[in-house]
Amino acid sequence: MFFKSNKEIKTGDLKLSDYDQIWTKFCFLDESGSLSNRAEPYFTVGLLKMSMPYYLQSKILYERSKRNFHDEIKFNKISKNNIDFAKFVIDCFFDTRSLSFYSYTTHKDSKYFQNNFAKDIWSAYEKITLKLLGATLSEKEILILIADHVTTPKDVKFEVNIKKDFNASKERLALSGVCRFDSKSNDLLQIVDLIIGSITYDIKYETKLIPGSKYKLEIVKHLKNKLGVLTFIQGFKNHNFNIFVERDNGVVQNEKGPST
Repeated sequence: MFFKSNKEIKTGDLKLSDYDQIWTKFCFLDESGSLSNRAEPYFTVGLLKMSMPYYLQSKILYERSKRNFHDEIKFNKISKNNIDFAKFVIDCFFDTRSLSFYSYTTHKDSKYFQNNFAKDIWSAYEKITLKLLGATLSEKEILILIADHVTTPKDVKFEVNIKKDFNASKERLALSGVCRFDSKSNDLLQIVDLIIGSITYDIKYETKLIPGSKYKLEIVKHLKNKLGVLTFIQGFKNHNFNIFVERDNGVVQNEKGPST
């Protein structure tokens, strides 16, 4: 086994020569909704963490080739034509070992959002990202963040700010790099979109903000069955999942956000 654990060496004292005691994990980040669109009350950011993306990615690539299916899988594009493949992707996700998922859903009228995020939406996106990274980071671990590309003003330096602020808060090298890609080119970013889209859709449907569409509700049900949960309104947490949801009507569950 490559990874060795020496409990006598503290995380902050590790050196480059201690490479066999440091886990490097890939994190895939995507968002659902828009912070700037007041017509969309909910905004969700999700993060998938895994050691070896190859195993999950290769399963999906093989199945794409087998079915001759090359379309992007996004929750808002779920239809009769792609729902079977979307279910296959979710099944592959749950069959893959050594991965974890974190998400943060905020309501724009919540007290916490208004007090912390309302003044600057770009800063809000960065703060939520930092919350998720903080929740997922373990001892003796260095993260690599791959995020969905979002068009931002020229003065917004997401990649630079996230790496600098996260490492400063941990007082060590905890995030080695940040890079953004168009999700069309990355199946793992599409998986994150599929999951957080389901979470947000379920909340909106249960709170009667939307009537619900047949195929989207079918995907939501498929994900909930996999997790053994009836609804995402109150969030959900187990060994691999930490889904945090702020309550409606301006009341939050826990202002600290996702826990480690």
